[in-house]
Amino acid sequence: MASAITLAADAPTLSSANTGFMLICSALVMLMTPGLAFFYGGMVRVKSTLNMLMMSFISLGIVTTLWVLYGFSLAFGTDSGSVIGWNSDWVGLSNIGLTELWDGYNIPVFVFLVFQMMFAIITPALISGALADRVKFTAWALFIALWVTVVYFPVAHWVWGAGGWAYELGVIDFAGGTAVHINAGAAALGVILVIGKRVGFKKDPMRPHSLPLVMLGAGLLWFGWFGFNAGSWLGNDDGVGALMFVNTQVATGAAVLGWLIYEKIRHGAFTTLGAASGAVSGLVAITPAGGAVSPLGAIAVGAIAGVLCAAAVGLKYKFGYDDSLDVVGVHLVGGVIGSLLIGFFATGKGQSEVEGLFYGGGLDQFWKQCAGVFGVLAYSLVVSAILAFLLHKTIGMRVSEDEEVAGIDQAEHAETAYDFSGAGGGAARTTAVPAPVADASKKVDA
Repeated sequence: MASAITLAADAPTLSSANTGFMLICSALVMLMTPGLAFFYGGMVRVKSTLNMLMMSFISLGIVTTLWVLYGFSLAFGTDSGSVIGWNSDWVGLSNIGLTELWDGYNIPVFVFLVFQMMFAIITPALISGALADRVKFTAWALFIALWVTVVYFPVAHWVWGAGGWAYELGVIDFAGGTAVHINAGAAALGVILVIGKRVGFKKDPMRPHSLPLVMLGAGLLWFGWFGFNAGSWLGNDDGVGALMFVNTQVATGAAVLGWLIYEKIRHGAFTTLGAASGAVSGLVAITPAGGAVSPLGAIAVGAIAGVLCAAAVGLKYKFGYDDSLDVVGVHLVGGVIGSLLIGFFATGKGQSEVEGLFYGGGLDQFWKQCAGVFGVLAYSLVVSAILAFLLHKTIGMRVSEDEEVAGIDQAEHAETAYDFSGAGGGAARTTAVPAPVADASKKVDA
């Protein structure tokens, strides 16, 4: 009896503080998807703005529904063969008690599942930036549904699910370097290799139409990322979440500096687009590493990511793949950098006692990180390319060339982002003068 009493006393009890904290973090991660939509929406030409926004927003609808129906069960259910999970009680979330706790933690299952839902939503949305200007909206929506089912849900189980092969191997991924960023970046590369380049790639100017919108999106992403990263410890009891919060800020600031310095040396100017992109590269790189490294290590991770990601975005011109908004250069490369640097900068004083090479731990953790990084990269690249190929050969992934040139917003959504009908017109006019709608559109598109 005494033993039973002891066990009952040791069992976790629901923490209202951690529950509230995790609900706030979940809301912050949800905000990241609209933030991403603004970030990407400002980077495209004016005629593609709404389509870019919608490619992110539709993920909120599709992935939310699939997560409730079967996604949560596949990602975090009972392990089968170290590759997938399943729990029939979680299908439709109909057999989960309101106060039922997530195993080993003091937050409800509902809180854990909604936090992870937000991760599942933003991951396919990240892919969309590589496909700007040229993908049918119906095909994109179907791709999201298929991709999360056969790529994201299994990979999330590998990395975070009890029994997943990467989890059991000891791969460290605090908040999604492999499961989110490498996964999305590799998928983006696989899809663009199948569907091809935009009309006019490397010939026509394809500059961002609204840098203020880009900066707004980057700011929302940076803000939401504190929930994304710090919340991934699933509580706030031992200081690890606070370390991750600090490291998120530190690495991001260092990455902004690294990107801008590279940009000034390489291109002769400090650009706002570079500052925004540098911030995102730092956020990506610290995502897997922030619970394992010190703040000084976070500066190193961020600075290295800022420089290398800035260099990587130019590879598309060298190798000829049309990664419209640099998803490969920022998310794939940044995710790889952050994940692998754990093998060098892990202090053993954060989320675990694992030490990297620079702290006396040798290369053991580095090789584990390599297994996780390249396992996820290869799987996502190949399967995503296959999915894109099947859709491309059946319903077609791309809009027509005429529709792409004229503007995908009008072709796919029957709308435009900006109304130029009043441009140059004044209320005091006594004679009607046609508003230069066509000329204004062409001027902005260029």
